[in-house]
Amino acid sequence: MKMHLTTAAAGLLFLVGIGAAAAQDVIIQPEQETVIREYVHKQPLASVKVPGVELSIGSTLPDTVELHEVPNVKYRYVVVDNKTVIVDPGTRKVVKVIQ
Repeated sequence: MKMHLTTAAAGLLFLVGIGAAAAQDVIIQPEQETVIREYVHKQPLASVKVPGVELSIGSTLPDTVELHEVPNVKYRYVVVDNKTVIVDPGTRKVVKVIQ
């Protein structure tokens, strides 16, 4: 009986560890954020609406939302509800919202 509980507990801890690792935020270096802010300021975009999507870190933007490139930065951006949203182009997940 103890063997089954130990195995179950180990499995649970493993799954919790995977969930915690997946939930970690992407960290944008301050230099990258400065480059993005300056570029967005020089290349203003019209704000778009994205119905049905809660604008928060980790949320996924639909394929219908056009992402815009920032030179020499791996992330893309879009302006949603007058907020600059930094997006991972591979997953389309929001990594940062800049007010």
